[in-house]
Amino acid sequence: MPVTTPRLLPLGDCGVVVEFGGDEISDAANAAVLALRRVVDAEHLPGVVETLPTYRSLLVVFDPLRTTAGAVREALLAAVPRADPSSLPAGRVVELPTAYGGVHGPDLASLAAEVGLTEEAVVAAHTGREYRVYMLGFSPGFPYMGTLPETLRVPRLRSPRTYVPQRTVALAGQQTGVYPVASPGGWRLLGRTPLRIYDPTREPPFLLDAGDRARFVAISAREYDLRAPADESPAPPPVPASPDFVVERGGLWTTVQDFGRPGYRRFGLPQSGAMDPLSLRIANLLLGNSPGAAALECTAPGPRLVAARRTAVAITGADLSPSVNGRPVPGWTAIPLREGDVLEFGAPRAGQWAYVAVPGGIDVPPALGSRATYVRGDLGGYGGRRLADGDLLACERRAPGALLRLPARVRPPVGGACTVRAVLGPQESYFTDAAVGALLEQQFSPGVHADRVGYRLDGPQLGHRSVAELLSDGLMPGAIQVPSGGQAIVIMADGPTAGGYPKIAAIVRADLRLVAQARRGDVVRFRAVRWDEAHLAAREAAAAVASLRLERATD
Repeated sequence: MPVTTPRLLPLGDCGVVVEFGGDEISDAANAAVLALRRVVDAEHLPGVVETLPTYRSLLVVFDPLRTTAGAVREALLAAVPRADPSSLPAGRVVELPTAYGGVHGPDLASLAAEVGLTEEAVVAAHTGREYRVYMLGFSPGFPYMGTLPETLRVPRLRSPRTYVPQRTVALAGQQTGVYPVASPGGWRLLGRTPLRIYDPTREPPFLLDAGDRARFVAISAREYDLRAPADESPAPPPVPASPDFVVERGGLWTTVQDFGRPGYRRFGLPQSGAMDPLSLRIANLLLGNSPGAAALECTAPGPRLVAARRTAVAITGADLSPSVNGRPVPGWTAIPLREGDVLEFGAPRAGQWAYVAVPGGIDVPPALGSRATYVRGDLGGYGGRRLADGDLLACERRAPGALLRLPARVRPPVGGACTVRAVLGPQESYFTDAAVGALLEQQFSPGVHADRVGYRLDGPQLGHRSVAELLSDGLMPGAIQVPSGGQAIVIMADGPTAGGYPKIAAIVRADLRLVAQARRGDVVRFRAVRWDEAHLAAREAAAAVASLRLERATD
């Protein structure tokens, strides 16, 4: 397929995948992607929020409240003729000093033996050419670069490591890259660079961008030690001088969240934010806050918070048996607290994620425009981490702007069986007819592995026609990936921005909260909706929120 003739494919109700070329690494296809990104970003197409370039496709994220998939498709097709790859700038050349082998590159010796070269020859081959940065993804700032010399092309490890140190240089297949943060990984580890590929305290935080070129330069272990960062621990949390709450117990996974930080997906940084944005919005409205003010998001077992002064809270979302001083308190209601009052949670009764709003919002410094916590990137919230015993929290305001409640008859569903709408694609054709039928006709449930990154679903195995992997492609929360084993995985708020498994469908944004709040054993069913009608889900949800009528809470 000529790279000038793209295919436009759906990714839920707010994504268009513009795909150039076939399923192979191609400089021409990637140049077409980057040229189109340049036009789209420059022309500020109506309703478009951000773009994410990958090897052979451009993911265009749009707001279904401001535009439609049809309008975005039409605008993109009109933009393609104006996207000239020959007009792209050459891109920066970035040198990456690397200490090869030893403790920094534990796979160098075995890789050399596998390809029949000396270690010195492997290093010479790896440093002997310039690499194109095709895309960023997997983790914040992770550069997918290529292509490697044929002599160095080896498959990924059969069993990925559970831990790869940050700044490790690695390769797999035709690709090479650098792990910006410590993470699991299945690539072969050659060495380590002293350069920070991702640094949330730096402006800009990301060393590389798609379209750049990189060259590895061998350095000694001694030079590495001299140049490596002295301290790579995250920034300390913002300890308030006059706290409103003392965290006596942090709970299993309690973080500060708002609506997240859009606009950084192209750098491998997910939007993050609340798993159930509707519950967060309502919690804030109950106290007279702005809808997206930062609040606590927690799951069972929940936190134990002690009020350090008179204040208030509003608890929404999952029913985790909240109590104050041992007495049960209602959800979806603003609750005044006196100094010394203890808010804690008990056995979960329904749902997965609860929200605790405070007057004005949690007072933590914004990071890249948001207070949302992204733990994997040490970013946002309370020092980029979960709350821990002994932490201190401050509110943006001393007193609530209101004390309201949401009547039981209009409270949104949380937990239990649900049917969610999904748009088939973008890789629906990679799956058998039986797999597509099973997705839409049978039932699923969150499995053991369900967190802010993704939910693995128990249910029927979804079979592929032949290929179970593809070049890493754009992802968004709600996308349903299916690896070779056939188990569906729903990408969640902290999920990767790109991935190499085919996506059979994507859940519309308004319904993703229903899956996020489902517990193990809750039945989840999928109903297909047409791409050109999917934007109606967001508009219906917005109208429902606008129609909510809150009541004054009583003591």
